[in-house]
Amino acid sequence: MEQSLQKYYEDTFSMMATEGWKALMEDLEKLKQELENIRTVKDAQTLSYRQGQLDILDLILNRKKTCEEIYEQLEQEER
Repeated sequence: MEQSLQKYYEDTFSMMATEGWKALMEDLEKLKQELENIRTVKDAQTLSYRQGQLDILDLILNRKKTCEEIYEQLEQEER
């Protein structure tokens, strides 16, 4: 694995191990739960916007898992 890529993942994992990251994930999970309530959606445009918001939240909330999986694949390829 390239040294710059190795550093990228080390920095990313280091960031995700902080209390600040954990607090952010908790806040985003709460926000996601609120947005998943479609009873407040009044029209199709609002629903589409809400879906986009949820997609972005899922991307961020799943970031750690995604990085871990990719990192593992990269390590496997080197063996």
